[in-house]
Amino acid sequence: MTAPTDSGPCLAGFTIGVTAARRAEEFGTLLTRKGATVVSAPAIRIIPLADDTELERVTELLIADPPLITVATTGIGFRGWMEAAEGWGLAEVLRDTLASTRMLARGPKAKGAIRAAELREEWSPASESSAEVLDHLLAEGVEGVRIAVQLHGATTEWEPVPDFCEVLRCAGADVVPVPVYRWEPPADRGPMDAMIESIISGSLDCVTFTSAPAVASLLMRAKETGLLESVLHALRGRVLAACVGPITAAPLEELGVPTTMPGRARLGALARHVAEELPRRASRIYAAGHLISVRGGCVVVDGEVRQLAPAPMALMRSLARQPGRVVSREDLLSALPGGGDDTHAVETAIARLRAGLGTPKAIQTVVKRGYRLALDAADCADTPARPPVQPPHQAGIGTPARSPRPAQPIGVW
Repeated sequence: MTAPTDSGPCLAGFTIGVTAARRAEEFGTLLTRKGATVVSAPAIRIIPLADDTELERVTELLIADPPLITVATTGIGFRGWMEAAEGWGLAEVLRDTLASTRMLARGPKAKGAIRAAELREEWSPASESSAEVLDHLLAEGVEGVRIAVQLHGATTEWEPVPDFCEVLRCAGADVVPVPVYRWEPPADRGPMDAMIESIISGSLDCVTFTSAPAVASLLMRAKETGLLESVLHALRGRVLAACVGPITAAPLEELGVPTTMPGRARLGALARHVAEELPRRASRIYAAGHLISVRGGCVVVDGEVRQLAPAPMALMRSLARQPGRVVSREDLLSALPGGGDDTHAVETAIARLRAGLGTPKAIQTVVKRGYRLALDAADCADTPARPPVQPPHQAGIGTPARSPRPAQPIGVW
């Protein structure tokens, strides 16, 4: 008999959280075109720079005493700087000042912003890495050199440490930080709180991050509400954390959260990467002649998305955690939303689950014990055989622990 297979759009049935503030609609459209259900909750809001007195002060300082080298780190930050200068009536003189300096761009977005301002960069690393920019500067020597460094974001306990300027100072450079990009948590925390609850409950299959500040903001809110450990536990387990690049991923990696990212730090590449990764990681359970895949907010049966109410969905997640194992009524009762102490609620939810799946025989009743997924022999192809029972270990000998994850480097921006 030919085993059933998945069909339809590659992200059908998957629910994906989007934390982006900028281009969130564009990114969400890329995912919905692939069949995903998108939940959007911007994790940050950008502070308008035109009223930023500190940036205006630093801009006037650089115009009065120009640097020899200017380092642009982000496209949005550099553009924001030029737009703010326009509002202060300083755009032309700032452009002339920067034109007289040697300009370095961390990556193509910063390079594009420089050229949009009718300026020209001297050099940009192929790696798009701030570490390579730093190595480039240190290799040529910076002692006594005045360097303007365009910064972004805000320092929090979860963002990568902004030590780029400090390293240059230690090498003898006269560093002028340019704070052109600031963020704050969203004014309305409701959507982000709802996303945090969805991460914890497992009703999201994946949450995406396009900036380190978005990661920091979500973690800050989870900590404020006493849910940080629950969020981290979920992200270390079934909820995939997809990041646009290593700088965005760094705060999560430092907390032991595995992340996935595309080869190039671009929005379109991230959408394609998620579309490849989620189906590859999806559960596949063969039960009663059907291929069943449990996802964040639904169950896919033979390629058909089956939306379930919260109670039967909660029981399906419990049964699918250990396919084929019997789950007691008491354990299933504790998994039901709202709990309670009447096991008849489990029987009602199981009946609704069977009806919702359209495959009643996939859920087997084990008399006086509970319920289980009725696995097919075909499931053995997807799950490794259970190892034979071993005799008791000799004294002092135990099962070797898994190797810890290697330490991840922290980026500067």
